[in-house]
Amino acid sequence: MLPARQQRPTFASMRPGFCSGGNRASDAVEPLRSVIRNGAFRLGPALHIQDPASQRLTWNKPPQSVLVIKKIQDASLLQPFKELCVFLTKVKNMIVYVEKKVLEDPAISGDENFGAITKNFCTFREDLDDISNLVDFIICLGGDGTLLYASSLFQESVPPVMAFHLGSLGFLTPFKFETYQSQVTQVIEGNAAIVLRSRLKVRVFKENWEKKARVDDMGIILTNGDVDCGRKVAQYQVLNEVVVDRGPSSYLSNVDLFLDGHLITTVQGDGVIVSTPTGSTAYAVAAGASMIHPNVPAIMITPICPHSLSFRPIVVPAGVELKIMLSCDARNTAWVSFDGRKRQEICHGDSITITTSCFPVPSICFRDPVNDWFESLAQCLHWNVRKKQNYISSEDEEKGCN
Repeated sequence: MLPARQQRPTFASMRPGFCSGGNRASDAVEPLRSVIRNGAFRLGPALHIQDPASQRLTWNKPPQSVLVIKKIQDASLLQPFKELCVFLTKVKNMIVYVEKKVLEDPAISGDENFGAITKNFCTFREDLDDISNLVDFIICLGGDGTLLYASSLFQESVPPVMAFHLGSLGFLTPFKFETYQSQVTQVIEGNAAIVLRSRLKVRVFKENWEKKARVDDMGIILTNGDVDCGRKVAQYQVLNEVVVDRGPSSYLSNVDLFLDGHLITTVQGDGVIVSTPTGSTAYAVAAGASMIHPNVPAIMITPICPHSLSFRPIVVPAGVELKIMLSCDARNTAWVSFDGRKRQEICHGDSITITTSCFPVPSICFRDPVNDWFESLAQCLHWNVRKKQNYISSEDEEKGCN
């Protein structure tokens, strides 16, 4: 049963400067203001650079409800899950939300001692129950995939997320469970550092034969009617990446890539990855992309094994709209997935539009956004790890010269 909402949290400095309203991120960008003084052209205030460490989480009132996301079918998480839930309910007197399928695990449902605690839990089912206005913050137990799953549960505003490293990689999970009591207490008391992880708003359109898109010689999309030449069938909020690939076909994928209505290139190869800065350290980096800090407002476009030696990954501003369609001469269909889920086929005439979402994921930091990121690069990806060069003294150098 889902109880009525009792209070809403207030988040300080959690709205990204590149997306504060409107249907697209670019709608909220403050335009450059030009003024003419003494016959000279000048630019007025145009850019405000915010220190990532200044983004903090505060509460109007102490949080009362928490969503605990546990990796399914992982026996190693049973004891941490039980310990955390007992702490939240008995010590912190909080309302705990969990997925119904988590409590259906025989190792949990068969535990008589823990059963008295679960009777006070509020349960929900994915895609059936809306808990977006019921949860103050989220605690994830698992790996990076657990955080991605938590993001998918909220298609609009996302509560702050606290992720504990109990999975495989742990790039997005900075907290260690050994100190969970003090760390959770600090979050409940407020003033925790956060990083706003931008998401992608993705819409999939299917072909509408009454409104067929066509492209002129300049690469401009022309239509016989509305701008969106198709029927909207699905919308997703993506934290890591959108992947368009050739699927089971042995042929190369062949898709056209548009930016703000202009055809910029055709991607021929195994596919293309459109990722957020958070996703730049996932599939994209394996495909040769650069790694971008989550605070950078950008969208990355990375080809997968392109049939061209000069096709390098590119970074575009967060405010643009990307559109992906099958090329007219494509020999096969393509397949698209969103953070590795909801995989579906894209046929001729279908289209995918991608913009920066106005609903980022506020991820609670262990220290601060910069230190946490570089710590993850070092610990998880072993960034720039090599054997150090031996020191040569001046005497040894002179001997070597002789």
